[in-house]
Amino acid sequence: MPTRRPRVGIVMGSDSDLEVLRETIRVLDDLDIPHEVVVASAHRTPEQTRRYATRAERRGIRVLIAGAGGAAALPGFLASLTSLPIIGVPINSSPLSGLDALLSMAQMPKGVPVATVAVGKWGAANAGILAAQILALSDANVGKRLAAFRRALAAEVQQRSRRVAAQLKKRQ
Repeated sequence: MPTRRPRVGIVMGSDSDLEVLRETIRVLDDLDIPHEVVVASAHRTPEQTRRYATRAERRGIRVLIAGAGGAAALPGFLASLTSLPIIGVPINSSPLSGLDALLSMAQMPKGVPVATVAVGKWGAANAGILAAQILALSDANVGKRLAAFRRALAAEVQQRSRRVAAQLKKRQ
């Protein structure tokens, strides 16, 4: 079976970020969106990271998701090198529990935007969903899968509501 070209690039500054970014991968897998995962550091491997960012669009990547903790330079570095949408996922890997990463990503200078999601696994899942929303603007099939994904989330909430109501009814 031929491999489909990735449309989303997931970039992490360290392999220790993988635990959090597995949530992004899970969402993209659930939505059948081809993606790739690379480790590339803005500080330790700047030339490798530069090459990746400047070649991504030519290779068919449409959105980059960058997970980073601490100073969290990676999303901003990528944003400085490409006009692709960048979604930053703050990783809670520092003594400040990711607040430093969140602020680094959210405070990008005018002209170099990074869409920033919540710290940690919730943010990583939302990054995958946001990437799908961006892709859905030009791909109706992704839009259909995203709509089904959202319906499944709503059905799960309704099921939980019924379960809670049943538990409360038993106590009366």
